[in-house]
Amino acid sequence: MRDRHGWARRLTVLCAGLLLALLGTAAPASAHAALRGTDPADGTVLRSAPRQVTLTFTESVGLLTDSFRVYDPRNHRVRTGEADHVPGRSDIARVTLPARLGTGTYTLAWRVVSADSHPVSGALTFSVGRRTATTAALAPERTEDPATTTLYNIARYVAYLAVALLLGTAAFVAYCRPRARDHLRRPALAAGWTLVAATAALFLLRAPYEEGTGPASGLSLSAVARTAATRPGELLVARLLLLAVAGACALSARRWRNAIPRRAVLAAAVLAVALCLTWAAAEHASAGLQVPVAIVSATLHLLAMAAWLGGLTALLLTLRRTAPDEPAPAATTPHVATRFSRLAFASVTVLVATGVYQSWRGLGSWPALTGTPYGRLLLAKLAAVTLLLAVASRSRRWTARLAEPAPVPRAGLVPQPAGGPPPPPEPEPPAAPRPSPDRLRRSVLAEVAVGVVVLVLTTLLTSTLPGRAAAEAARSGTAVAGIPAASVTTIPFDVGTPGGHGKVQVTLDPGRVGANSVQAVVYGPDGGLSAVPEVRITLTLADRRIGPLDTRVTDRGGYWAADSFDVPLPGTWTMKVMVRVSEVDQVTVSRTVRVVR
Repeated sequence: MRDRHGWARRLTVLCAGLLLALLGTAAPASAHAALRGTDPADGTVLRSAPRQVTLTFTESVGLLTDSFRVYDPRNHRVRTGEADHVPGRSDIARVTLPARLGTGTYTLAWRVVSADSHPVSGALTFSVGRRTATTAALAPERTEDPATTTLYNIARYVAYLAVALLLGTAAFVAYCRPRARDHLRRPALAAGWTLVAATAALFLLRAPYEEGTGPASGLSLSAVARTAATRPGELLVARLLLLAVAGACALSARRWRNAIPRRAVLAAAVLAVALCLTWAAAEHASAGLQVPVAIVSATLHLLAMAAWLGGLTALLLTLRRTAPDEPAPAATTPHVATRFSRLAFASVTVLVATGVYQSWRGLGSWPALTGTPYGRLLLAKLAAVTLLLAVASRSRRWTARLAEPAPVPRAGLVPQPAGGPPPPPEPEPPAAPRPSPDRLRRSVLAEVAVGVVVLVLTTLLTSTLPGRAAAEAARSGTAVAGIPAASVTTIPFDVGTPGGHGKVQVTLDPGRVGANSVQAVVYGPDGGLSAVPEVRITLTLADRRIGPLDTRVTDRGGYWAADSFDVPLPGTWTMKVMVRVSEVDQVTVSRTVRVVR
């Protein structure tokens, strides 16, 4: 017994370690709406000031109270109109600009919420009359509060684990019908209260998560009211109400000690479906193609996952009540395990069917399977599911052996020889010992451990940009999830003389193979624009022995630029910038620049 419990503790610690490792290395939730295009386009030089800026996304987006911020060349906030949608187009957002804008380069920083509830942020620039130096950042290094993002992601993981245990335990009791189920009441109550707490945390963190502010900002009445008026907030409130109804039903069901009425099972099934809909209607399935079919598929996927993984936990708790040397468990373990084996098989069938559909809908193409983070996460999940099926197959074999009837001794007839005493009866062959439930218990425990990893990978998939959206953004030539289309490189320099230091900001637009525009702005020691006699920029691709290629930038009155420079191949190029600050003082500095296809 000590060996068995020690082995169980080691496996539990390993499972918890894997879970914490995945949680710790999980990146912040990636945005799921991609910027398809802008008007004016990023980096455009306009003859006259535009009256508005329009952003088109790959799916519908929601607007925040401060979704658009426009900064002038001196980094002063420009007063704009209220952001709204183009009539009849929830995927196109716009903001009205002042009637008169001065000459120079303006920066627009934006932050919206995609249809699947994740925030999207980024920035673009446009110039009126001519390009000038600007101190506004093209893309903020951090567009979200790390504490808020961490707490929000933890609450999402906990909610998934809790709903799996809650619904899986209920399905186990309703279908497998164990004679003793008092031992399942405590974990079910713990899962229910945990789900209530996680849902309340998600509701309070929703406003700061969308706006990229600290967790404390979500406690204000205005933030609570704003969250309650959004679709994700409404779904979270609906989840809390459904949990309250489920709690009331559970209290009234405590008097059912033996058989559970059919109407109660039907009511529980309706509540489970409605509860899973609050997830499906708020994530990937709520945006993109075939939304109704996708929501149904996501709901069934979550229900099957909960019935399998949560039911496994309930089965493990039931098996723990049986001594390892009992040949005929008092709690009818073979009967319960056999019924759960059927439930698990049905759940796996639903998981495979819905998983194939969701994978096709999220990937869109075979190259996305290895060429996108979503595809690589999907491959990891498929590997974990394969391992889980292998462990489950072993559990089914032990279940079948436990369910075999005990051998009955055969009463054979012994022939009587004539005229003599009967010979002694032949000894019966020893019956094969029935397998101990302890082996099934170990197999189920391993199945639960792998199932937790599968559940974590599933949660990561819901917070990763689908491959189909990434490919669509790439085809449109825009960046994904707030990464600017242009490649911006800032390089400090120092010629070694008093006042002979500063930095040069080089923009390669769009930073892809083919024709690019090049702009270079030189800043002096005080951070202001600095006029220098000469700037020269070259690019070299050392591993292909190409270059140095001279960009031939020329002085445009305050900045240096080349309207067209051809980059022949993708790769990591070495950019060398020569800056001459006087007739005799100059310096050459370098940085690597990534050029994509």
